[in-house]
Amino acid sequence: MPIAALRRTLCAAVLAATTGPAMAAGGASAGLPAPDADTAARGHTQKPVYSPYASRGYPTRPFFGDTHLHTSFSMDAGAFGARLTPRDAYRFARGNEVTASSGQPVKLSRPLDFLVVADHSDGMGFFPQVMAGGAAVMADPQGRKWHDMIRGGQGAEAAIEIIRSFGAGSLPKDLVSVPGTAAYRDAWQATIAAAEEANQPGVFTAFIGYEWTSNTGANNLHRNVIYRDGADLARQLEPLITMKPWGSDNPADLWKWMAGYEDKTGGNVLAIAHNGNLSNGLMFPTVEAFGRKLDRGYVEGRARWERLYEVTQTKGTGEAHPFLSPNDEFAGFELWDKGNLDGSVAKTPDMLRYEYAREALKAGLVLEQKLGTNPYKFGLIGSSDAHNGLAAMEEDNFFGKTTPQEPSPERLTKTFVADMRTGVKIMDWEVGASGYAAVWATENTREAIFDAMERRETYATTGPRIVVRFFGGWDFTDADAGGRMPASVGYSKGVPMGGDLRAAPPGKVPTFLVAALKDPLGANLDRIQVVKGWVDAKGGVNEKVYDVAWGDADRRKPAADGKLPPVGSTVDVANATWTNTIGDPELITVWQDPDFDPRQRAFYYARVLEIPTPRWTAYDAKRFGIEPLAGTSMTLQERAYTAPIWYTP
Repeated sequence: MPIAALRRTLCAAVLAATTGPAMAAGGASAGLPAPDADTAARGHTQKPVYSPYASRGYPTRPFFGDTHLHTSFSMDAGAFGARLTPRDAYRFARGNEVTASSGQPVKLSRPLDFLVVADHSDGMGFFPQVMAGGAAVMADPQGRKWHDMIRGGQGAEAAIEIIRSFGAGSLPKDLVSVPGTAAYRDAWQATIAAAEEANQPGVFTAFIGYEWTSNTGANNLHRNVIYRDGADLARQLEPLITMKPWGSDNPADLWKWMAGYEDKTGGNVLAIAHNGNLSNGLMFPTVEAFGRKLDRGYVEGRARWERLYEVTQTKGTGEAHPFLSPNDEFAGFELWDKGNLDGSVAKTPDMLRYEYAREALKAGLVLEQKLGTNPYKFGLIGSSDAHNGLAAMEEDNFFGKTTPQEPSPERLTKTFVADMRTGVKIMDWEVGASGYAAVWATENTREAIFDAMERRETYATTGPRIVVRFFGGWDFTDADAGGRMPASVGYSKGVPMGGDLRAAPPGKVPTFLVAALKDPLGANLDRIQVVKGWVDAKGGVNEKVYDVAWGDADRRKPAADGKLPPVGSTVDVANATWTNTIGDPELITVWQDPDFDPRQRAFYYARVLEIPTPRWTAYDAKRFGIEPLAGTSMTLQERAYTAPIWYTP
């Protein structure tokens, strides 16, 4: 058996041991310390130790990072004006001050714990050729045009043309660097070298990665590929691209490439899809994909390789949509729902159900009943998708998605994307300062963080570093929410976010221990909600959002219809500030599903909302003395979304 296949088998066994029936029934967690082999052999139990932290095996803190950042090595980012390299991006993420491509000094308020520079695999190394104006570029009319546009200050326009040419499959094939060429090899080796130099186990994790950018017809099916491995393995196989005949735009072929990489090297990779909201109904198919009916091969492949989904980033949040979830008052958050990636095809309502994470989670339950595997059994993360080398996603320190969107008096009123034929227009102010990935790992290393991603013990935030715990089991009681260490009881009596509850014990109803602690530099918390999705007896999918804990509980009581009153707002938009005089700094509760049916497949995830705070647009208006355009969003309620916990009859 190949090494990678053996590792996958062992990994599956470990996952089953940590999330399987024993834990689901309330048994001891595999994450807790066990007697050592010598003690067990002597027939003695391990003596208790004074320190409650000694030999603790489960994760005790979340690590915050970004799995999706572009630099000048990406052809579109470079055309937009990015001049920062992967080395610069890692330096910035580690907390160092750098000079942005717009010439401004920039620094994070707090360093990140990890970063993936995920430059586009298509055309890696192409932009430096265009910028330099080499002989091949200048001999091609299109290459010369783009060179002249970039040199003449029209980089943004050139970037849009490059993106549209790429989506239409009309990039000049003699110019674009492809695997096997010297330009491509040099760019990939430089990407690997930057990650190796920045990686410092225990302090900062720099992952090797790239973005595979399936974009046919400008329908976004992008995936970020992340390596658990170092340079010795990653350099053995160059990334997959989408341009034919060298690559493929079909995700199933990406999974084949991933399997081939693991079999060849003995390494490990995973893929994270993003921006289903720009796929125009293609991201989460339920009947067929790329002209082929969904079968066991498809659902098993997607479940194996895509264990996470990027639910929030600069190009919109993709958790839910008001059209799909009309009873969810918080479903309309930071939406980009006008068209595909470049606006060349306008959105129609029938596309939406195949674009949003909550709908995919529900569809996955149905597909599991039909085909035996749930292809949409993914955890949730956030990341930036910034194209300027800067993972700066704080509202008061937002450096935009692209270089032209870095702080300036103009970015509140400029247009980002516009297509006169379709009427699709995205303004710069609609770009969001989002988000980050939170991972519950045992230590800050490539291996520990990657393994936590594999087991889906993750959550997404729209920027704040909220701490969220979410456990499911059969025996949690109200008393379990009274301690200061919810993880201790959470791992011992249940499964964490990303886990499974199986075969309900007779007469038992699932209970959930959920806790949230505010970002120490951020806003108080409004509420914690549990979102449930399930398949009913007729095969229909359903959802319900429950308010389970909330701030100011002494004055906020649910109405007769169960609806919780708004928390209120202390935001002073004109001065871009707020006060933490409403909401609570922490919330914790044990919640029991009041509508549980042991015969029905279901999932549950937690959503944590902050009180309202100023959006980056309010900070810009204050700093630059600019009057925003009518309709500009000036406040928001930042939030976090946990990976689900699934129940299977």
